[in-house]
Amino acid sequence: MRSRLERLAREIAKFGAVGAIGFVVNFIVFNICVHGFGLAVVRSGVIATAVAIGTNYIGNRYWTYRHDGDKNRRSRELSLFLLFSGIGLVIENGVLALSHYGLGLTTPLADNVAKNVVGLGLGTVFRFWSYRTWVFRTLPADTAVVTADAFAVETAESFLAVAPPPQPQRVDATK
Repeated sequence: MRSRLERLAREIAKFGAVGAIGFVVNFIVFNICVHGFGLAVVRSGVIATAVAIGTNYIGNRYWTYRHDGDKNRRSRELSLFLLFSGIGLVIENGVLALSHYGLGLTTPLADNVAKNVVGLGLGTVFRFWSYRTWVFRTLPADTAVVTADAFAVETAESFLAVAPPPQPQRVDATK
């Protein structure tokens, strides 16, 4: 139990470090789009989140979950990553849209809090759960993966095993 908690703590720490880098990317791109290019806040939020998703995929695939999965699963993994990241994008920028357009909180501080604190916080919890549950799934440590070679060796060994000699049986002649 303790080793499972330690593994989870390491996973959360790595996910958080990757997320921190993604947060910085998201924050900078969002503010450049809004204040530098004059784009609408939700459009800027979607662009910023999309750029951060790319950054986070690289960090999670090659650091947080680098030992999980194999190359044959990468296309499925990337598809699921993009799907769940897209849902996280909707959560994050939905909070921004609700705050900016629904509640009329339109100051730069309000937009940044809605997107980068509340929205990103909710989106991060969802992403962590979905990535570890569906995207970067691992086999339990005690589960053996049977490959074709391992199966062939095991089968050959069972055929080559020497069976114990048959035991003589007594026949009762009185019956």
